Amino acid sequence: MGKKVSLLSYLYLCGMALVAIGFCCPMFNGLFGSSANGFDFIKNAKDGGFVAIGAILIIAGAIAGILACFVPQLKGLKLIFAICVLAGAVVLVIGFMTSGGLYKAIGKQLLKRATVGFYLVVVGIVAAVVGALRKA
Repeated sequence: MGKKVSLLSYLYLCGMALVAIGFCCPMFNGLFGSSANGFDFIKNAKDGGFVAIGAILIIAGAIAGILACFVPQLKGLKLIFAICVLAGAVVLVIGFMTSGGLYKAIGKQLLKRATVGFYLVVVGIVAAVVGALRKA
C-alpha cells in the first residue's frame, strides 16, 4: 500500500494551482475594454514599484508552493510559500491604491473591474492558506 495523503495536501496544491492559473488569466478590465493579467503588471511597472513586487511575490510563491508539494525537502516550507502569496496580494492592492495613473483608477474600482483571474487568485489564496494552516 502507498502512503496516505491528506485531503488538506490536495487543498493546498489546488489552491496554489488556482493562484498560478488566475495569475495568467485576465485579472482586471481596463477602461477601453483591454484587460491585464499578472505578467502585464510586472511588465508595465516602472522602477519596480509596489505593483511589480506584489505580482512577483504572488507568482513566485505559487510556483514554489506547487513545487513544495512534490519535493519532500520543501514540505515544511508550504506555510511560508502560502504567506508569500498572501503578502504579494496585499502588496499588490497597496500598490493599486498608492500608485498613480491607471493603477489608481483600478484601485478605486477594484471589485467592479475584477475578472475571472482575480477571483481565481483570491479563492486559491484562501484554499492554500487553509490547507497550509490546518496541516501545520
